Amino acid sequence: MNRPISIILAEDDEDDRLFFKDALLGLTIPTHLITVNDGEQLMLHLSKNEDALAHVLFLDINMPLKNGLDCLVEIKRNEKFNTLPVIIFSTSFDKEVVNKLYELGANYYMRKPGSFLRLQEIIERSLNLMLTTGFEQPAKEKFVLNVV
Repeated sequence: MNRPISIILAEDDEDDRLFFKDALLGLTIPTHLITVNDGEQLMLHLSKNEDALAHVLFLDINMPLKNGLDCLVEIKRNEKFNTLPVIIFSTSFDKEVVNKLYELGANYYMRKPGSFLRLQEIIERSLNLMLTTGFEQPAKEKFVLNVV
């Protein structure tokens, strides 16, 4: 891919949005970032840009107004959006929720790391995986991404 990877980050925490944006600046992969603050803003953005969707969505689960789980269901049920790759990006890790997210069609699940360097590493790893797998959902045992 010669042009930048277009990324939507749906995240309600301003600090997390800033860390994510700063982390992208240090990657070897060129990116373009669009941020939204909650699930309602996300769905509105997708509706307004359905003919030019981003390459990938990093989706927080715990957001106000409409949570990430509800957004994922809505995205995967809508034929205009259902091919948008979704990487769940969350601080929580509940195995039942992770399994449900996989069943609903999320591409990967990554836990927000505690350090900036780890954040850069896991974003770069996830984008490289997305590029090499053709944006397909992996086998279930490869769904949860960890920093290596």
